[in-house]
Formats: sequence, structure tokens, C-alpha cells
Amino acid sequence: LKGDGWALDAGIYEFTLGASGAKVKARYTFQYVFEDGEWKISHHHSSVMPEGIPKAEAITEQEVKDLFYLWNDALATLDPTTVAKRYAKQAILLPTVSDTPRTTYDLIHDYFTAFTKLQPQGVILESNVLKGDGWALDAGIYEFTLGASGAKVKARYTFQYVFEDGEWKISHHHSSVMPEGIPKAEAI
Repeated sequence: LKGDGWALDAGIYEFTLGASGAKVKARYTFQYVFEDGEWKISHHHSSVMPEGIPKAEAITEQEVKDLFYLWNDALATLDPTTVAKRYAKQAILLPTVSDTPRTTYDLIHDYFTAFTKLQPQGVILESNVLKGDGWALDAGIYEFTLGASGAKVKARYTFQYVFEDGEWKISHHHSSVMPEGIPKAEAI
């Protein structure tokens, strides 16, 4: 493509690496501008061929829903390490019974060290699934029975999953008590 004072070239190129002789194929885009009497590169983009990028396994709506039960089964072990390993390397947990956002493995593990002492077991009451290439989301309402006390806690949830290291992991988990149980603010 070309226009008045600019040109664009896009395609595929291959490099041979001198040290190893390995070949690397990539996509490229060069944007040129005519400046000070000569053509100069104003933008260059190069990216690995998509065929070389590992893709997530396709996942059905039911399989997304079943990911909850992998997490819930991890809770049933009462082992915070088993639960924390269900989360992605870069995950965010906004838990039901803590004011602290959990954004590292250690913080997520810390939360479940306390939460598993309550002996929680959950059931999904309502599930709404969205999915795309390499991600899935399940949002709805769940209810926990706390084995330690027998209390029941109903909450809204969102689980965002990513395909990482060959399996689906939780990248974002938000859980909040149902608003009907929260005292309402007075009108202003």
C-alpha cells in the first residue's frame, strides 16, 4: 500500500540465526514515511506466526461449569495449597470474607488457610457462562455450607479462567455476599 508521503509493506519473513543456524519465521509490517528527502521506517511490527503459539483446548459450556467442581473438590481437601494451585500464576481473588484483595500466590494461599478451617462446600445455584479463545467466564450465585458450623452462606460469584500450562486455571475470582443481607443506606 502507498499514499502521499507514506508506504506500507506487510508480509512474512524468515531469519536464519547465525549462531545456531535455526530458522525463525514471523509476520511483519513496515510503515515508511518520506522525510528529509528519503524513505524512513516510522513503524515496524514483527510477531511470531500464530501457528507457533500454543492454543487453548476448546471448552464447552458444561466443561466451564465443571471447573467450579475442580475448585470445590480442592476445598474439600481442606488443604490451602491444593486450593491455591487452582489459580493462575497471575490471579486476582476478591474473596467473600476478607477485605484484602489477594493478588499473589502467597496471599491467595493465606486466605484459604483461614477459609478451609470453616470446612466449606459449595453448590452452584445459577450459572452464566461466556467463553472465548483461551478464556472462559462463569458468573452466578453459589451457596456454601460451612461444615464447621452448619451455617449456609449465599453469594454472587465470578470465575474468569485462562488456559495456562496445559490446564484451565482461575485468573480472577470475585465472591460477594448477596446484597439483600446488607443494610441499606439512608436516602440522601
